[in-house]
Amino acid sequence: MINTIIFDFGDIFIDIDFQAMQNALKDLGLQEWNEELDKLNFKFEKGKISQEEFLTGIQKYVPNASLPEIKKAWSKVLVDFPLYRLEFLQNLSHNYQLFLLSNTDSIHVEQFEKMVGESFSRDFYQCFEKVYFSFEIGARKPDPEAFNYIINKHELSVKRTLFVDDRKTNTDIAESLGMKVWNLIPGEEDVVDLFEKKIIPV
Repeated sequence: MINTIIFDFGDIFIDIDFQAMQNALKDLGLQEWNEELDKLNFKFEKGKISQEEFLTGIQKYVPNASLPEIKKAWSKVLVDFPLYRLEFLQNLSHNYQLFLLSNTDSIHVEQFEKMVGESFSRDFYQCFEKVYFSFEIGARKPDPEAFNYIINKHELSVKRTLFVDDRKTNTDIAESLGMKVWNLIPGEEDVVDLFEKKIIPV
C-alpha cells in the first residue's frame, strides 16, 4: 500500500517549454547549446556555482548580451502552473506523505515564485512534508544519491513509495531502488489522472 509520493516539478505541476528558452537564447546570439553549457547547467543545478558564475558562463557564448537579458531568457522555460493541479495536490496531501524532488536552479525557483505569486507558491510548498531542489541538496536525478537523500533522511519504505517523473532515466533509477514509479508523458497524461490511471488503487 502506497503511503508516500515523491513528485518531480517541471512538466508534472508546472508546464515547461525548452524551445521557448532556446529561442530566447538564440535571439541573444547563441549559436547552439553544447556540451560545455550542459556541464555548466549541471553544476548550477547542483549548487556548485553561483547565479553570477552561471550567467557569466553563458555570456561567453553570447558576449553582446547582458546578464539580466540572459537571466530573462533562461527563465522563459517556465510557462504555466494550472490551478487545478494545485487543488489536486492539496487534496492529495490529506492522505499521503508528499515530497518534491526537482532538478532545478535558484533562477528558476525565483522565477516560479515571482510568476505565480507569494500566496500560490506558499500554498504549493505547504502540500509537501519537504521540498528538495537539487541546487540545495547538491545532488540531481538520476544520481541515486538524490533519491537516497530523501529515503534516508525520512526513513521511507521504498516499497510503499511512489515516484512520479516525466523522464524515464529518473523513473528507471527510482524503480531500481525499489519504488513504484509513474513515468508521466507530458501532453498525453496529467498528474491529476493519478487514480484514473490506477497508478495508486482508489
